[in-house]
Amino acid sequence: MLTAPGIRFLASIAAGAALPLAFAPFGQFWVAPLSYAGLLFLWGGASPRGAFALGFAYGAASFLAGTYWTYISVHEFGQAPMALAIALTGGLVVVLALFVAAAGWAAARWFRTTGPVAWFGVLPALFVLTEWLRGWTFTGFGWLSAGYSQTDSWLMGLAPVVGVNGMSWAVMLSAGALVALVAGSSRTRARALVALIVLWGGAWAIADLRWTAPTGRVISVALVQGAVPQDLKWLPQQLRPTLELYRRLTLESGRRELVVWPEAAIPALHEQVSVELDQIRGEVEQLGAAVMFGILRRDPATDTFQNTLMTLTDPPSVYVKRHLVPFGEYFPVPGFVRNWMRLMSLPYVDAEPGDAMQPPLELVGEKIGVTICYEDVFGAEQLHYLPEATLLVNVSNDAWFGDSIAPHQHLQIARLRAAEAGRYLLRSTNTGITAIIDPRGRVADRLPQFEPGVLADAVQPFTGATPYARWGNWPVVLGAVLVLLGTLAWGIRVSASSKPSSSRPGD
Repeated sequence: MLTAPGIRFLASIAAGAALPLAFAPFGQFWVAPLSYAGLLFLWGGASPRGAFALGFAYGAASFLAGTYWTYISVHEFGQAPMALAIALTGGLVVVLALFVAAAGWAAARWFRTTGPVAWFGVLPALFVLTEWLRGWTFTGFGWLSAGYSQTDSWLMGLAPVVGVNGMSWAVMLSAGALVALVAGSSRTRARALVALIVLWGGAWAIADLRWTAPTGRVISVALVQGAVPQDLKWLPQQLRPTLELYRRLTLESGRRELVVWPEAAIPALHEQVSVELDQIRGEVEQLGAAVMFGILRRDPATDTFQNTLMTLTDPPSVYVKRHLVPFGEYFPVPGFVRNWMRLMSLPYVDAEPGDAMQPPLELVGEKIGVTICYEDVFGAEQLHYLPEATLLVNVSNDAWFGDSIAPHQHLQIARLRAAEAGRYLLRSTNTGITAIIDPRGRVADRLPQFEPGVLADAVQPFTGATPYARWGNWPVVLGAVLVLLGTLAWGIRVSASSKPSSSRPGD
């Protein structure tokens, strides 16, 4: 027979497991406030140890259900043994769940977990701070941040103002208001209803504001999706067919000013296919096109490889991926583990990252802010492009995740980046989802997954800066810190005023 703590623990797991339904491809954005409301309610009155356990259970369930595809990437395509793939996937889930657990522990240890101060102040602020920390500590993993769940809700209007972390705060405030509607006094319920109306109504009201403006130019673009299966891509016999595939699709796209190929579109080092690429350059230049393409190259300074996006021009412009994927592009392991990986024929060589402040690439008369694959999860890291860049490009190879929910989640993340910057974002991927995203974060057009094709359209470059582009995450982070400091100060003052005054003899 389950005890009350056992029931709370199972309820926390259930609430966490439901959370991924709020994200793509399911798109049930309303699940997120309800799921988080369940967590906040369960934290109420818990001891620090109990709040930690409940938060860990919630986080482990949500991240296991929402990021299970890491196992596919590591085992099925990375060729890691099953035990190692399970260990890496499980380790990631544990680390991510610890951030949720830390928020619950801190709330129970130093603050309140029940009442209006907790529901509207402490718990949302703590959760947002730990989510922000999760986005950059240990190289960062911002996947399943609460704000991403709201790309199709009224809260999307907040994206260019406060970014994904501000949207996460809005989700958590909504969750707190839902708890107040259930567990609060009549006055608190009324305040919660007003808070929901103001929050969601305000986000809807500012959604039509324009923070950036089109330059007046229109650029014809073509995004090429080769759809080469990941298990075939790097076979030696596949190189020539892949080169011919991208050449053919590019020439068939017609007279397009800008053509974008995916991440590592050509399965070779740049030095190995430079002659073939020069031949393709000559052909596309006759069409008046400029091509951006993903390819690996050997870094002459370190003799290691780099993941790059180059322009098919003479001379080429080059962007080098800055934010590398742990256990994919670099391996934070001791030497003896690296030696074992080499003996097991597993990848073990680190890529060389590019400079953190690379300027936009200049092409077709525009300055283009570039990210490669995983980098678009880190919104703050692309802000140095703005407001100089007039267009955003992300190239990726989501074939690593197979036919899972990951490519859909990745597209949802890219939608936030476009809305935060107030720019069109061109997203070219190997097997999908290739898409054109407008400055409000809406998918203007896309290609079906796992089918070769070309997405041809016209886009407008934009100038100006959104509030988020100007200030980044700092207003949200400082706001959350001030809420917690203010709550602590208020608690100390109330505690001091409630103590009986004592008089000294002779007074």
